[in-house]
Amino acid sequence: MSITNVSTLRKNLFGSLETVVEYNDAITVTTKNGNVVIISEEEYNAMRETIFLTSQPGLVQRIKEGENEDISSMPVYNPNEEW
Repeated sequence: MSITNVSTLRKNLFGSLETVVEYNDAITVTTKNGNVVIISEEEYNAMRETIFLTSQPGLVQRIKEGENEDISSMPVYNPNEEW
């Protein structure tokens, strides 16, 4: 994560935003009244999805239980299987 102030960000705005998008980096912009974090839309959407999924009652626990499941007893994937 990069840290910059508003004046420096203003001078390099386009390049800074391109770096955020290209490298999925984040930039902390310091101001007199507090800080702001700039992230890519992709990162923002991923964070929102994570928040949504972890807010579903019991979902995290079911995922953790699934991690311990013995996959050798599971049926083999059949792409022609009808649902």
